[in-house]
Amino acid sequence: MAAGNTAGLWALVAKEIWRKARGRLRAGPVYRWRYTGRTPERVLIAPPDLRLADQQIALEIYYGRYPLAGHFVETGGESPFRIEVPDRNWQKSLHSFRWLRHMRAAGTELAAANARALVSDWIASHGNRISGVAWEPATTARRIIAWLQHSSVVLQGAEFRFYRSYLKSLALQIRYLRSIAREMPDGEERLRARIALAFAALSLPAPISALRGATRNLAEELDRQILPDGGHISRNPLAVLELLADLLPLRQTYANQAEAPPDALIGAIERMLPALRFFRHQDGSLARFNGMGVTIHDRIVAIMRHDDTAGAPLLHAPHSGYERLSLGTTTVIADTGVPPPSEVSETAHAGCLSFEMSSGRQHYIVNAGVDAFGADEFRPLSRATAAHSTASLNDTSSARFNHSPRVNGLLGSLLIGGPRHVRSERLDTKEMQGFVASHDGYVSRFGIYHEREMTLSEGGDVLSGIDRFLLAGGATPRDNGQDLVTIRFHIHPDVLLYQDEHGRLVLATPHSDSWVLTSKDVEPAVEESIFFAGLGGPRHSRQIVLAFKASQKPEVRWRFKRLSAQARPQD
Repeated sequence: MAAGNTAGLWALVAKEIWRKARGRLRAGPVYRWRYTGRTPERVLIAPPDLRLADQQIALEIYYGRYPLAGHFVETGGESPFRIEVPDRNWQKSLHSFRWLRHMRAAGTELAAANARALVSDWIASHGNRISGVAWEPATTARRIIAWLQHSSVVLQGAEFRFYRSYLKSLALQIRYLRSIAREMPDGEERLRARIALAFAALSLPAPISALRGATRNLAEELDRQILPDGGHISRNPLAVLELLADLLPLRQTYANQAEAPPDALIGAIERMLPALRFFRHQDGSLARFNGMGVTIHDRIVAIMRHDDTAGAPLLHAPHSGYERLSLGTTTVIADTGVPPPSEVSETAHAGCLSFEMSSGRQHYIVNAGVDAFGADEFRPLSRATAAHSTASLNDTSSARFNHSPRVNGLLGSLLIGGPRHVRSERLDTKEMQGFVASHDGYVSRFGIYHEREMTLSEGGDVLSGIDRFLLAGGATPRDNGQDLVTIRFHIHPDVLLYQDEHGRLVLATPHSDSWVLTSKDVEPAVEESIFFAGLGGPRHSRQIVLAFKASQKPEVRWRFKRLSAQARPQD
């Protein structure tokens, strides 16, 4: 590890230790008195919730079965807040209370009574003790938003005693979050804390100074985290989706309360909606980069209903570091950016110059993606360069991750080294779309630059690529045993891969197009792979591999061509 990376990592460790120490102090008895105060008299407005709701889940919860964060837990009649469940993500989901939306969807008195009983149980078991997963700032922010959004179902038919207890606990949580928001780690959850505090200032009786302060802090965080092209500083497409699911209702709540939303909120939403469209394939799925896994299509639709922009998606996202090619029914999305700042890199991947290709509603070339609720031991595999449709050198990744157990316990597995300079230039003409990009992620170890040129032409029927591997100044790499290149094209598991009578590799599906891969420079090989982003978890898949030595072939050309209907195999 380079000395600069080491120093930066330990600076982050020291910062996190100090942050946790301050957090423990704020949760202790010395600070506890600061969170007391007047109890709000009522909830003025229940903000809308755009997340999907399923009344069947409300029924499961009624019977003590909790399908949360990809795990199913039966409580056996016990309170979910008083049982030991080892899965930390399940605990976070439970204490966030986002599942209240399912009770609202059920719309029955029974569901409302169950929601009220669970909230009452949480107040009794965790409301007076600021500790553990339940009071982590990110979980607290989500819970505040959920309690406000679904206050109507929780308070339906409530007695005065519960009503006051609910508002008192809500006020305590808001004061605690307000005190600790600035100490939260950088990234999406800190922004969500500012969103929660803005919701609170709008939804509960509060002095105008509280609303102004919450609005000002929200605006500052939005300006810092939402990039000029609408992406998020983490470079994760999922962050754009998740934040829009909170920001759109917040904008509506400002309007419902006849308050002017900050320009930063309006501007962020107007940039983020086109950015979400940028990352979408034609079937509605989001491209699998930097932490994105499976797409729940109805969630995308619920957000995109609010997109008033017209026309085709943008093709160039220079601040987020992505390129898009789109002709006919073919879509190509590529990663052409430097890694995000280390503080927000816990979900970042070593996928520089990787791409995904779809035709119509079918994906053909993909990245492996992530299994959001899978085992932690799979996560390093999905983040490696080898899990992406790009080139790797000497079986290493173009970026490096921290795997120290001590550091991971504090910061997570951060990306601590990778490309420092990524150059990207568009090559568009009237007849084609394209770009050429290069990165220096391997220069410090092997002295080799990777450059990829891609063009989509003939109405979207031909995707051509050139991969170049050169030393500084354009010289050919030396044959020193450190120049082994592996170009991978990961195939979506729904695609059939076979060799035709001409010896060409054909990618086919029963009800969509067929594509043929050719390379005159290197003989393609087929190997096993894993697609982590399956709806039901990881799936077996295959990959096409071009393996060679950069000293012998510093430039390799390849091409995907759509087969005509006459050339496709007949059933």
